[in-house]
Amino acid sequence: MKNIVITGTSRGIGFEMVRIFSEMGHRVLALSRNEEPILAQQLENVHAFSFDITSSEAISRVSSFVAENWGSVHVLINNAGALVNKAFEELSLADFRKSYEVNVFGVAEVTRVLLPFMEANSHVVNISSMGGVQGSMKFPGLAAYSSSKGALITLTELLAEEYKDGGPSFNVLALGAVQTEMLQEAFPGYEAPVTATQMGEYIVNFSLNGHKFYNGKIMQVSNSTP
Repeated sequence: MKNIVITGTSRGIGFEMVRIFSEMGHRVLALSRNEEPILAQQLENVHAFSFDITSSEAISRVSSFVAENWGSVHVLINNAGALVNKAFEELSLADFRKSYEVNVFGVAEVTRVLLPFMEANSHVVNISSMGGVQGSMKFPGLAAYSSSKGALITLTELLAEEYKDGGPSFNVLALGAVQTEMLQEAFPGYEAPVTATQMGEYIVNFSLNGHKFYNGKIMQVSNSTP
């Protein structure tokens, strides 16, 4: 039984991962602004509470929960994300700030406060996007989102280097299009080739086993090119 922390769990890939981990017999702390969808499932060994990744108070509550109930974290999946789709000249400074606060700064802080509970064989998996990968196809309207996801990729590489001697391992998954509510809100009518359940199953397996083979790696999880 592993102790798993996942952010962004109220819907989409995060929601599916909580269910999958629970069915496998692991303990899960599910973190999202809206905890009701997870609580309504009444999943075994799952604890959920309302969580704002941009709030230092909320992040402190996470570390307090781990200290009081688990004492250790085996897997941290930074899945929460904010996506805005606007032409560059329409993007405000607030749009950029929100993107970076959720996709970069919040991830960094959650990771920092949980590091004391992680060991050499623990695994931090950051969820990025193909749009943040250098040389990948870029799309108009995603200047704030994709640039923040690119920053997350670099952050992952830096943390892997900084903690390579004592762990944990850090890897980043750059996802292609997945059929989620967030995708539909940003791109109404677009049909992605991969479901949230399928991607959730992949990430769960990678989070439990990927650190045995990789550290500081960018894994491009997309069936389209380039």
